[in-house]
Amino acid sequence: MSAPYSLLISILIGFGLPAKAQQPVYPELFKSSVFTPANGFTSGVEGPAVDKSGTVYAVNFNHQGAIGRVTPEGVASVFIDLPEGSIGNGIRFDSHGNMLIADYTKHNVLKVEVSSKKITVFAHEPLMHQPNDIAIDSNDRVYASDPDWKTGKGRIWRADPDGKVTLLDNLEGPANGIEVSPDEKILYVNAVPKVWAYDLLPNGEVKNKHLLIEFSEFGMDGMRCDVKGNLYIARFGKGAVVKVSPEGKVLQEIVLKGKRPTNVAFGGKDGRTVYVTLQDQGNLESFVADLPGREWKMGVK
Repeated sequence: MSAPYSLLISILIGFGLPAKAQQPVYPELFKSSVFTPANGFTSGVEGPAVDKSGTVYAVNFNHQGAIGRVTPEGVASVFIDLPEGSIGNGIRFDSHGNMLIADYTKHNVLKVEVSSKKITVFAHEPLMHQPNDIAIDSNDRVYASDPDWKTGKGRIWRADPDGKVTLLDNLEGPANGIEVSPDEKILYVNAVPKVWAYDLLPNGEVKNKHLLIEFSEFGMDGMRCDVKGNLYIARFGKGAVVKVSPEGKVLQEIVLKGKRPTNVAFGGKDGRTVYVTLQDQGNLESFVADLPGREWKMGVK
């Protein structure tokens, strides 16, 4: 290669113009890796949720009752401490960017104004055993799972923006993960060993409960939908996240490094990064999915 031609190639590359077509590098799909160091969170690590800036939040960083904030690079710190006696579980963001937290010890759903860190009670229901995980629709109605671990049963509640709480159904199993479909016509809830689907009506009521899928082994915890309605379910004890179609077919199983995943959330710049909280590791893992999450489609990345 002549010197002038070599110089031209160098100039083209310097200006970002490939001499030979430089292909973009994409991470391998569905391959999980460590996102935060082990034991930065307690064994109560849950949540997680991702805001519009790409910051990841999860409960119980460093100590119980704290909410951890993790940069897109994986650097974690304490964002806030909840009121004394409160401990968080599921986290979601509403349409205004407020953080909603299931406070399972005080039977609350808390609301946090992220910019001011002001904490208020969004909803309170003393008849709840928990709440545990929460889901949210585009009208900012919150759906909460409520397991009764002592009896092995569970319930589903809805909390409206005005704070009114309504019991939706009782389950013969400890209700855990909960999610709304992208078209907001289905409410999913799991109660080991089954995942149930309900028709979700425009007024937030549910009907026509039917079985989506049943697993013969291991547990389940939190879950999220992608934009096509596929469910990503944390398989507690199996060390995996399973991708299930809206028809109840297992499409993919993502093997994790930890064995006790508690919850999942979509984030990243294109909405395809899935963050997983791990009880046994006290940390988060992440992997890239083929489709963005439902929350990304809603504008909450």
